[in-house]
Amino acid sequence: MVSMKISTQIEVASSLLGEEKAVEYVAKAGFDAWDFSMFEMGINQNHPLSGTNYLAFARKLKQIGLDNGIVCNQSHAPFPSASPEVRPYLKRAIECTAEAGGSICVIHPNNDMSPEENAEMYLELLPFAKEHHVKIATENMWNWDCDKDESSFAACATSESFLAHLDAVNDDYLVACLDIGHAEMRGSGSGAANMVLALGSRLKALHIHDNDRWHDNHQLPFSMSIDFAPIVTALKKIGYDGWFTLEADSYLKDFQKDNVFEGMKNLAKSARRLADMFDRA
Repeated sequence: MVSMKISTQIEVASSLLGEEKAVEYVAKAGFDAWDFSMFEMGINQNHPLSGTNYLAFARKLKQIGLDNGIVCNQSHAPFPSASPEVRPYLKRAIECTAEAGGSICVIHPNNDMSPEENAEMYLELLPFAKEHHVKIATENMWNWDCDKDESSFAACATSESFLAHLDAVNDDYLVACLDIGHAEMRGSGSGAANMVLALGSRLKALHIHDNDRWHDNHQLPFSMSIDFAPIVTALKKIGYDGWFTLEADSYLKDFQKDNVFEGMKNLAKSARRLADMFDRA
């Protein structure tokens, strides 16, 4: 039986170590893959991803991964997607995903737009994505209700909204990335297990992290309040064939350059625990 593979995003590790060392440490920590965080693209004009040699930089990271026995499984484009600083770089994010060897690029929907309005952006990007053999994943989002002190509805926050966004595009190259933490926040989501079952075979990617089921904490799995057992059971039931990819970036923010590798090993242990639950289910 093929075991579930684990991955993690590299945003915080990259801020401490640089992307090159971050990819190396992901491998040495025990992950099978790395998730290409591109949040500096278009925002920080001094970053390699914003310059003219962005593809060479993506190729370099791919090779570092391969030299250390791991691959790039997916990426995350910069956001918010509708921002004038970000919107022109979404095709570049897809291009860099392909160059790094990833097969899925997560591109946020606009929180406050309808499925039909968000579909316009995805339909514009899809021909380019197909040329590069990269699928686009939309993600469940959240807003915040200050009066109620809890999350409120945003694009794809519920199963119904998520499915409506996928249906509005109706193309195999637009898939679902379920953010487990967002789905479990009080006030807006449908609950991660319910959303897994609703999305079914259209669910191709995950952002996994833990929280207090109230705030978007992005913490180490099994350290807070989310019950992962029913979520893993639901993933097994639909025959989920993607990766278990962590987005527990806030957990690493408590570490420094000289000890961040210990944090990354803890992340890998938690991800492997989840993967073992899936394999045994």
